[in-house]
Amino acid sequence: MGINILDHKVEQYIDANLNTDLHALLLKKSPFPEVSMQEIVQQIKGKQVARKKFPFLLKDGIVFPPQLSLEQASSEKTALYKSEILKGNTFIDLTCGFGIDAYYLSRNFRKITLVEQNSELLNIVEHNWSVLEKKATFINRKLEDFLKENNASFDVVYLDPARRDTQKNKVFLLEDLSPNIMEIHNKLVSLSEEVVIKLSPLIDLKYLVSVLPGIFRMEIIAVKNDVKELVVFLTKKRQGEVDCHCVNLESGEPAFTYQFGEEENRTADYGEPEKFIYIPNNAVLKSGVFNLIALRFGLKKLHPNTHLYTSDQRAEHFPGRILEMESIEAKQVQKKSRFNVISKNYPLKPEEIRKKYNLKDGGENYLIFTQSKKGKIILKSI
Repeated sequence: MGINILDHKVEQYIDANLNTDLHALLLKKSPFPEVSMQEIVQQIKGKQVARKKFPFLLKDGIVFPPQLSLEQASSEKTALYKSEILKGNTFIDLTCGFGIDAYYLSRNFRKITLVEQNSELLNIVEHNWSVLEKKATFINRKLEDFLKENNASFDVVYLDPARRDTQKNKVFLLEDLSPNIMEIHNKLVSLSEEVVIKLSPLIDLKYLVSVLPGIFRMEIIAVKNDVKELVVFLTKKRQGEVDCHCVNLESGEPAFTYQFGEEENRTADYGEPEKFIYIPNNAVLKSGVFNLIALRFGLKKLHPNTHLYTSDQRAEHFPGRILEMESIEAKQVQKKSRFNVISKNYPLKPEEIRKKYNLKDGGENYLIFTQSKKGKIILKSI
């Protein structure tokens, strides 16, 4: 990315076209001899992503990388949450990327080191950090080469491995990531008492704990009920219990904390729907502690495969939605009405239910199609 992209007139042109059709824009000739239309569109895309994902970068002088780096970067919300957990003197990010995580995670550290193998991307990060008046040591090296050559130690080591193979297919096993976490594990824990690794939220937790030594904390992070990240904390010395935290940012819901393995040998009571229906948020559902949730809050589960809960008295501080509902017959469903339709352990998907009953989507009322141990049921919000 050339320095000409930072010209004031170019930036004005970019800002004036933030809502322009980018395909049409690419067909036009750039009004600036030293800046291609492809470069201009790249910056427009960057600002469009930044509006939602990292608005702190919406300021003059910031340069945005190609689309893939924007997609792979953490959001400002998840990075800020992780930054509240970490502190120390020295911090290193071994897979800097666009540097969003590093910018926030390093807030409570005095010395910051960023490693990135893509020289163009690292130059962009170095430039942006200069604009943001934030200092770091920038190292353009492959992670594996850096680990071989480095003998220094750090208070916190952070990395976010690439989760796509050479054919750009998604991968989940630790040995298939780039870098291969299993190969570099021993070196990582020799560098620091606290190694933090961001992983795909789709990875299986039992698999993770069984193959990766030294895990002492896991964070399942959702934003508005969309699970974005699974973050593991590991160390060479500490073994034993793994503290697990499920958070749903921007929901107002409390975090749910448990010890990994606490679900084992737990049994929930089952019952038919009562006055209140509880829907755990997706961070909790990802944890798989379905019986533990029932026991913690004194709830009954509707069915072994229906992760909905019920009680006659409202349970406070539940990590999810609480709806006051009643059971109805299928013939009582008001056709052509507006409902939020939820289908859990039910043969039809929400869109199929809406079509069958001629329902409109949205509004303040809910219909839940599910089943208890006695069979299929329909619940309507009161």
